[in-house]
Amino acid sequence: MNLPNKLTLLRVIMAPVAMVFILYPIGGETVARIIAAVLFVLTALTDMLDGKIARKYNLITNFGKFMDPLADKFMVIGMLVVMCASDMYASVRAVLVWVTLVVILRELAITSLRLLVASSEQKIVVAASWLGKVKTVSQIVAILVMIIEPIIWNGSIASWITVCFMGIMTLWSGIDYLKSYAGFIDPNE
Repeated sequence: MNLPNKLTLLRVIMAPVAMVFILYPIGGETVARIIAAVLFVLTALTDMLDGKIARKYNLITNFGKFMDPLADKFMVIGMLVVMCASDMYASVRAVLVWVTLVVILRELAITSLRLLVASSEQKIVVAASWLGKVKTVSQIVAILVMIIEPIIWNGSIASWITVCFMGIMTLWSGIDYLKSYAGFIDPNE
Protein backbone atom coordinates (compact mmCIF):
# COMPACT_ATOMS: atom_id res chain seq x y z
CA MET A 1 0.00 0.00 0.00
CA ASN A 2 2.01 2.95 -1.31
CA LEU A 3 1.33 6.66 -0.69
CA PRO A 4 -0.72 7.28 -3.88
CA ASN A 5 -2.98 4.33 -3.04
CA LYS A 6 -3.38 5.60 0.53
CA LEU A 7 -4.39 9.02 -0.84
CA THR A 8 -6.92 7.35 -3.13
CA LEU A 9 -8.42 5.44 -0.18
CA LEU A 10 -8.48 8.66 1.84
CA ARG A 11 -10.53 10.21 -0.98
CA VAL A 12 -12.95 7.29 -0.86
CA ILE A 13 -13.36 7.84 2.90
CA MET A 14 -13.59 11.66 2.88
CA ALA A 15 -16.13 11.93 0.04
CA PRO A 16 -19.03 10.31 1.93
CA VAL A 17 -18.24 12.34 5.05
CA ALA A 18 -18.60 15.53 2.97
CA MET A 19 -21.84 14.11 1.56
CA VAL A 20 -23.23 13.60 5.08
CA PHE A 21 -22.78 17.32 5.82
CA ILE A 22 -24.67 18.17 2.60
CA LEU A 23 -27.58 15.83 3.37
CA TYR A 24 -27.71 16.53 7.10
CA PRO A 25 -26.55 20.09 7.90
CA ILE A 26 -25.02 19.14 11.25
CA GLY A 27 -24.28 22.23 13.32
CA GLY A 28 -26.42 24.43 11.08
CA GLU A 29 -26.35 25.09 7.35
CA THR A 30 -23.37 27.49 7.34
CA VAL A 31 -21.18 25.24 9.50
CA ALA A 32 -22.17 22.19 7.46
CA ARG A 33 -21.31 24.00 4.21
CA ILE A 34 -17.91 25.08 5.54
CA ILE A 35 -17.06 21.55 6.70
CA ALA A 36 -18.30 20.04 3.41
CA ALA A 37 -16.26 22.59 1.43
CA VAL A 38 -13.07 21.87 3.38
CA LEU A 39 -13.55 18.12 3.03
CA PHE A 40 -14.34 18.42 -0.67
CA VAL A 41 -11.26 20.59 -1.34
CA LEU A 42 -9.06 18.10 0.53
CA THR A 43 -10.66 15.26 -1.41
CA ALA A 44 -10.03 17.03 -4.73
CA LEU A 45 -6.41 17.72 -3.72
CA THR A 46 -5.81 14.01 -3.06
CA ASP A 47 -7.08 13.39 -6.60
CA MET A 48 -4.36 15.67 -7.96
CA LEU A 49 -1.61 14.47 -5.62
CA ASP A 50 -1.99 10.70 -5.93
CA GLY A 51 -1.47 10.71 -9.70
CA LYS A 52 1.49 13.11 -9.59
CA ILE A 53 3.23 11.10 -6.88
CA ALA A 54 2.51 7.78 -8.60
CA ARG A 55 3.95 8.99 -11.92
CA LYS A 56 6.94 10.83 -10.43
CA TYR A 57 8.11 7.92 -8.26
CA ASN A 58 6.90 5.11 -10.56
CA LEU A 59 4.40 3.88 -7.98
CA ILE A 60 1.68 2.97 -10.48
CA THR A 61 -0.18 -0.17 -9.44
CA ASN A 62 -3.16 -2.11 -10.75
CA PHE A 63 -4.97 -1.20 -7.52
CA GLY A 64 -4.35 2.48 -8.26
CA LYS A 65 -5.41 2.13 -11.90
CA PHE A 66 -8.69 0.61 -10.70
CA MET A 67 -9.41 2.68 -7.58
CA ASP A 68 -8.30 6.15 -8.71
CA PRO A 69 -10.91 6.64 -11.45
CA LEU A 70 -13.54 4.93 -9.28
CA ALA A 71 -12.75 7.28 -6.38
CA ASP A 72 -12.96 10.28 -8.74
CA LYS A 73 -16.38 9.26 -9.97
CA PHE A 74 -17.57 8.47 -6.45
CA MET A 75 -16.41 11.90 -5.29
CA VAL A 76 -18.10 13.88 -8.08
CA ILE A 77 -21.22 11.81 -8.76
CA GLY A 78 -21.82 11.20 -5.06
CA MET A 79 -21.69 14.92 -4.27
CA LEU A 80 -23.95 15.79 -7.21
CA VAL A 81 -26.55 13.18 -6.25
CA VAL A 82 -26.71 14.30 -2.61
CA MET A 83 -26.90 17.93 -3.75
CA CYS A 84 -29.88 17.01 -5.93
CA ALA A 85 -31.52 15.44 -2.88
CA SER A 86 -30.72 18.24 -0.44
CA ASP A 87 -33.08 21.17 0.08
CA MET A 88 -30.00 23.40 0.42
CA TYR A 89 -29.73 23.29 -3.39
CA ALA A 90 -33.39 23.83 -4.28
CA SER A 91 -32.50 27.10 -6.06
CA VAL A 92 -30.39 25.25 -8.67
CA ARG A 93 -32.19 21.91 -8.65
CA ALA A 94 -33.91 22.55 -12.01
CA VAL A 95 -30.58 22.54 -13.85
CA LEU A 96 -28.60 20.42 -11.37
CA VAL A 97 -30.72 17.29 -11.85
CA TRP A 98 -30.29 17.38 -15.64
CA VAL A 99 -26.57 18.10 -15.48
CA THR A 100 -26.12 15.32 -12.92
CA LEU A 101 -27.79 12.91 -15.35
CA VAL A 102 -25.45 14.11 -18.11
CA VAL A 103 -22.45 13.53 -15.82
CA ILE A 104 -23.59 10.02 -14.87
CA LEU A 105 -24.40 8.98 -18.46
CA ARG A 106 -21.14 10.47 -19.78
CA GLU A 107 -19.09 8.61 -17.15
CA LEU A 108 -20.85 5.32 -17.91
CA ALA A 109 -20.36 5.77 -21.66
CA ILE A 110 -16.70 6.78 -21.48
CA THR A 111 -15.81 4.10 -18.92
CA SER A 112 -17.44 1.51 -21.19
CA LEU A 113 -15.59 2.96 -24.18
CA ARG A 114 -12.27 2.77 -22.31
CA LEU A 115 -12.92 -0.89 -21.49
CA LEU A 116 -13.81 -1.63 -25.09
CA VAL A 117 -10.71 0.09 -26.47
CA ALA A 118 -8.43 -1.52 -23.86
CA SER A 119 -9.79 -4.99 -24.70
CA SER A 120 -9.36 -4.49 -28.46
CA GLU A 121 -6.54 -6.09 -30.43
CA GLN A 122 -4.57 -2.83 -30.17
CA LYS A 123 -4.99 -2.75 -26.35
CA ILE A 124 -4.98 1.04 -26.32
CA VAL A 125 -5.16 2.89 -23.01
CA VAL A 126 -7.43 5.91 -23.40
CA ALA A 127 -5.58 8.72 -21.65
CA ALA A 128 -7.36 11.78 -20.29
CA SER A 129 -7.63 14.45 -22.97
CA TRP A 130 -7.35 18.16 -22.24
CA LEU A 131 -11.15 18.36 -22.55
CA GLY A 132 -11.45 15.56 -19.99
CA LYS A 133 -9.21 17.49 -17.61
CA VAL A 134 -11.19 20.70 -18.11
CA LYS A 135 -14.37 18.70 -17.49
CA THR A 136 -12.99 17.40 -14.19
CA VAL A 137 -11.90 20.86 -13.05
CA SER A 138 -15.29 22.32 -14.06
CA GLN A 139 -17.05 19.65 -11.99
CA ILE A 140 -14.92 20.33 -8.92
CA VAL A 141 -15.35 24.11 -9.28
CA ALA A 142 -19.13 23.84 -9.78
CA ILE A 143 -19.56 21.63 -6.72
CA LEU A 144 -17.40 23.93 -4.60
CA VAL A 145 -19.23 27.05 -5.80
CA MET A 146 -22.59 25.45 -4.98
CA ILE A 147 -21.36 24.63 -1.49
CA ILE A 148 -19.88 28.04 -0.62
CA GLU A 149 -21.90 30.58 -2.65
CA PRO A 150 -24.73 30.90 -0.07
CA ILE A 151 -22.12 31.58 2.64
CA ILE A 152 -20.70 34.53 0.68
CA TRP A 153 -23.93 36.11 -0.62
CA ASN A 154 -27.62 35.40 -0.87
CA GLY A 155 -28.04 34.18 -4.42
CA SER A 156 -27.29 31.34 -6.78
CA ILE A 157 -26.11 32.99 -10.02
CA ALA A 158 -22.55 31.66 -9.71
CA SER A 159 -23.94 28.20 -9.01
CA TRP A 160 -26.16 28.37 -12.10
CA ILE A 161 -23.27 29.53 -14.29
CA THR A 162 -20.78 26.94 -13.06
CA VAL A 163 -23.31 24.09 -13.21
CA CYS A 164 -24.23 25.01 -16.79
CA PHE A 165 -20.54 25.26 -17.73
CA MET A 166 -19.92 21.88 -16.07
CA GLY A 167 -22.76 20.39 -18.11
CA ILE A 168 -21.37 21.82 -21.36
CA MET A 169 -17.83 20.59 -20.65
CA THR A 170 -19.08 17.16 -19.58
CA LEU A 171 -21.10 16.77 -22.76
CA TRP A 172 -18.37 18.20 -25.00
CA SER A 173 -15.62 15.97 -23.57
CA GLY A 174 -17.88 12.90 -23.84
CA ILE A 175 -18.66 13.62 -27.48
CA ASP A 176 -14.96 14.23 -28.16
CA TYR A 177 -14.00 10.83 -26.70
CA LEU A 178 -16.77 9.09 -28.63
CA LYS A 179 -15.69 10.75 -31.89
CA SER A 180 -12.02 9.92 -31.28
CA TYR A 181 -12.70 6.24 -30.66
CA ALA A 182 -15.80 5.73 -32.82
CA GLY A 183 -13.93 3.17 -34.91
CA PHE A 184 -13.99 0.78 -31.97
CA ILE A 185 -17.78 0.91 -31.74
CA ASP A 186 -18.86 -1.30 -34.62
CA PRO A 187 -22.40 -2.73 -34.40
CA ASN A 188 -21.37 -5.54 -36.79
CA GLU A 189 -18.66 -6.93 -34.52
